[in-house]
Amino acid sequence: MNFDKEVDARGLNCPLPILRAKKALAEVASGQTVRVLATDPGAVKDFQAFAKQTGNDLLAHGETPDKAFEFYLKRK
Repeated sequence: MNFDKEVDARGLNCPLPILRAKKALAEVASGQTVRVLATDPGAVKDFQAFAKQTGNDLLAHGETPDKAFEFYLKRK
């Protein structure tokens, strides 16, 4: 999937991956996509809740070959 900005939050625990994603989303234009990499097991639920609360779209999420979680968020 194409993205406009990437945030590497691997090794960081909650709430840092969300805070880094929020900052990155503020730096891109409406409609652009941010890819976030995280290793915190709670990140999946955190990013689902974050997208719902902020109105940004969680386009996709999954796991990379090196066992990190990846999230694609589209700015509203």
